[in-house]
Amino acid sequence: MKKTILIITALFISQTALAQSALDEAFKTFSENGKLKFDAKRGQTLWTTKHPAKDGKDRQCTTCHGEDLTKNGKHATSGKTIKPMAASVNPERYTKMKEINKWFKRNCKWTVGRECTNQEKGDILKYLSQQ
Repeated sequence: MKKTILIITALFISQTALAQSALDEAFKTFSENGKLKFDAKRGQTLWTTKHPAKDGKDRQCTTCHGEDLTKNGKHATSGKTIKPMAASVNPERYTKMKEINKWFKRNCKWTVGRECTNQEKGDILKYLSQQ
């Protein structure tokens, strides 16, 4: 039993370290060599702001990810389950910079109607990383 707990703890710590490493890389990349400072409050505002979509339905990040970031979300179109955004319950969430970029590109276009700026990406990540 103790061995199992130690293994689970070690895996969690290693995933948390990977996530922090990818987040550090993302913040560094998005900050444009330190020119931009990120704010979780701005990230939360962007996360919850409704954006008009071409189909006439307003969208916001919570449309698919839900209000409680520690719980699963559900894609509005496909119905596919989306794992929690909160790193506190999903330590695999922010472990790869390639994935962070992929999902920002895809989700910003769908939700906001354009690619997000580096300022917006950094602000949202700052908000999400504190959940």
